[in-house]
Amino acid sequence: METSSSLSRPIAGVRIATSVFFLLFGEYKVAGPGFAHGGFQTYLHDYIANSALSFYRPLLSTVVFPHAAFFGYMVRVELLIGISLLIGLWVRLACVLGILFLLNLTLAARWEPGHGVAVWRYFGARLDTLPLMLLLIIFFAADAGRVWGLDGRRWRVNRSESVCA
Repeated sequence: METSSSLSRPIAGVRIATSVFFLLFGEYKVAGPGFAHGGFQTYLHDYIANSALSFYRPLLSTVVFPHAAFFGYMVRVELLIGISLLIGLWVRLACVLGILFLLNLTLAARWEPGHGVAVWRYFGARLDTLPLMLLLIIFFAADAGRVWGLDGRRWRVNRSESVCA
């Protein structure tokens, strides 16, 4: 999808600003082993016991929980997404990974506000994941790495090579 030139730069600016969130979320998990060896298990236990959607709980309890340290380190994908969005390299892949990651968090923490409360409270409780997911969808559709990013450089190089061939 070709993005109009009037939108390309603002989208690139928002992509770069959004990278800061992912860099901050990923940094503290990389700074020490505490998250993978304890912190993640605490979140996971709460998700399984209280907030995950019923169809999602078996996956969390039978697949993720027994291998919590491994998945605790895998959560560091946030840092890779942040780096990708910042430098504009492999932005579409980062968007897909980010959407899957945020969808996982949304399914795991769906019932945080409690069962039977007003619908708006469910969406209000997911304001940490849903807006980021929408931004990633926009970045994917706009191929946001082409402006102010290395994807644009790769695209121009590949395009010039195909013209010369």
